[in-house]
Amino acid sequence: MLDTILPVPIRTTDRVAEIGWFCDLCGGDTEFLGQLDPSRRSSFEHCKNILLTAEAQNFKNILLPTSYVVGQEPIAFASAVAQLTSDISLLVAIRTGENHPPMLARAISTLDHLLEGRLTVNIINSDLPGYKEDGPLRYQRCTETIDILRQGWTQERIIHDGPVFGSINLSSAPVKPYQQHGGPLLYFGGIADGAREVCARQCDVFLMWPEKEESIYATMQDVSARAARHGRTIDFGLRIHVVVRETEAEARAYTRRLMSKFDAQQAEALKQRTQDANSLGVVRQNEMRKEADDEGFVEPILWTGIGRARSGAGGALVGTPEQIMAQLNRYMDMGIRSFIFSGYPLIEECEYFGKLVLPHLPNVRLADVQGRRPAEMPATPLTYGSLS
Repeated sequence: MLDTILPVPIRTTDRVAEIGWFCDLCGGDTEFLGQLDPSRRSSFEHCKNILLTAEAQNFKNILLPTSYVVGQEPIAFASAVAQLTSDISLLVAIRTGENHPPMLARAISTLDHLLEGRLTVNIINSDLPGYKEDGPLRYQRCTETIDILRQGWTQERIIHDGPVFGSINLSSAPVKPYQQHGGPLLYFGGIADGAREVCARQCDVFLMWPEKEESIYATMQDVSARAARHGRTIDFGLRIHVVVRETEAEARAYTRRLMSKFDAQQAEALKQRTQDANSLGVVRQNEMRKEADDEGFVEPILWTGIGRARSGAGGALVGTPEQIMAQLNRYMDMGIRSFIFSGYPLIEECEYFGKLVLPHLPNVRLADVQGRRPAEMPATPLTYGSLS
């Protein structure tokens, strides 16, 4: 672990953090890792209940992931559940290339108005389902998509000419969002050089997966320096699992229970269902597990066992409320300002965290801190603004 922590340059300098949870739109919620759980399938009802539980616990954001698997499509799900919520923001994952960018901007505008500004967007730069694509194509498509979105949110016309989407010249009136001063915040993850550059140049929050402190800190220093070269500052987020119990013994015992029905062959098949199963980020998670002790811990409370059973974020903080909060404070010392937690099963672990840890954290909504979400209804073509 790091001996000395100095915060990297970030946008949100106040010592606060946006505390988020994870919703099971892509399947995988379970009582035992590596096992399919039909009682917790990714139905609208189950995903709705996860989201409403997180809102009741006062989480400020919730990630709605995307993948070509049985489950809920995030924009459709967010639209259906929007009117059932009153405070939580929805972090909707969008894979660039699945929708023509002006129409994607229109869908985002509609959703942002439905939620009255409680929308954040997780940009995904991965292969489209069914294709294996070259990195340069993916990054170019991603860059053009973000450019079109941001023009629609900040300018009177969308004027674009690029190799992927060609020449576009449109009024931006149909895509104006509810949020002001730049529109919804864009969250972006990816460990590759191209991903870091896209986020540093165009996005607002760089999302990371769990790694050892030294590795997380080095990544933050690199991406912050890249943003500075573009005259920008960004914030940093961490997507990580959590097991919190009253005692350390209870927390560690629960990790053993989670793995008590683990089947390596079935777990690997489940991991391979998703688009990110072989990404550089997942490779990094696999490498981290090789450094762990016999119980799977790579740092005092960072457990790597979850990565044996699922792709994506493969580590969990395991311990007492005091241990979890101490580690989160170390992350905040580095400059992390957004956390997206999860635990298995999602509803039960959401309640544990909501009771034992969340009340003790400086919980905010970054869109509020950064002035994106207006205090009163803004004048847009969808509210009372000009229709010309």
